[in-house]
Order: sequence, then structure tokens, then C-alpha cells
Amino acid sequence: MSANIKRAMAITATLNRLTFNDIDEVRALFSDLIGKKVDDSFLLIPPFYTTGGVDIRVGRNVFINQNCTFYDLGGLDIADDVMIGPNVSLITSGHPIEPSQRHNGVIAKPIVIERNVWIAAGATIIGGVTVGENSVVAAGSVVTNDVPPNTLVGGNPAKVIRSIAD
Repeated sequence: MSANIKRAMAITATLNRLTFNDIDEVRALFSDLIGKKVDDSFLLIPPFYTTGGVDIRVGRNVFINQNCTFYDLGGLDIADDVMIGPNVSLITSGHPIEPSQRHNGVIAKPIVIERNVWIAAGATIIGGVTVGENSVVAAGSVVTNDVPPNTLVGGNPAKVIRSIAD
């Protein structure tokens, strides 16, 4: 097990003993986890799980609800004003499909969550996906392809439901 993963496990274990009432300590631990201070508008409700942490970038006014899992080995970029519901999984890594290659390593691709996105409860987003600005990912969706800006997607696999605007 790599030193980064061991470090992330220790930080998340401490983080997950905290509650919503410990928001300043949650921000400090998350900042330590990703190696960069998060903005005072950042809010995360534990528990939270990650594989490393150092490959996560978070903008301003980001809300991450409880019980989220971020496998960030491929890189995870979360822009300003993003809301992430409970039980959301952002999974940048996986294994080769071919049975003979499956145990040989990990394949990792980045996930980009653009500004003002809402990812609803229980959604899963797979590596290599960009979720466009102002979009909504419906609860329970599995996103395997890019989401255009200003779009509501839902289902498994997620499909465009409709365009959204103010």
C-alpha cells in the first residue's frame, strides 16, 4: 500500500469521527488531505472516503453531503458552487475488461465537475467524464459519458432527459 493511501486512510478515519458541528476541523482535515486549503464556504458532512486525496481539486462554495466516496487516482476537479448529495461515488479508476489483464493494474481517467452542478443522492460518475456547467445528475444515475452544460441526466446508464435553464 502506498504512503499516500495510508496517509489518506489515517486522515479520513479521523475526519469520519467528526460531525456536522465540527465543520472547522472537517475543513482543516480535508485541506490536509488534498494538500491545499479549502475556502471557508466549503462544507463536507462526514463520513467521507477517498483513495488518496492529493488528486482532488475543490472550488469555492462546494457542498459534499455524507457518505460520499471519491476514488481520485485519475484526478478529480470540482468547480465552484457544486452540490454533491449523499452516497455519491466519483470513481476515476478501474481495471481492464480483459480477464487476463484485470489483475495487472489500474486504469485511471479524470472526472471534471464544472461550475454550479448538482449531483443528486446515490449517483455514480465514472472516470473520463465531464459534467457540464449548471447540469443536474438525477438521483441513482450512473454517468458513463460527458454531460452537456445546462442538462438534466438520469438513469443507468444516464441519458439526457431535458435541457434546463433559469
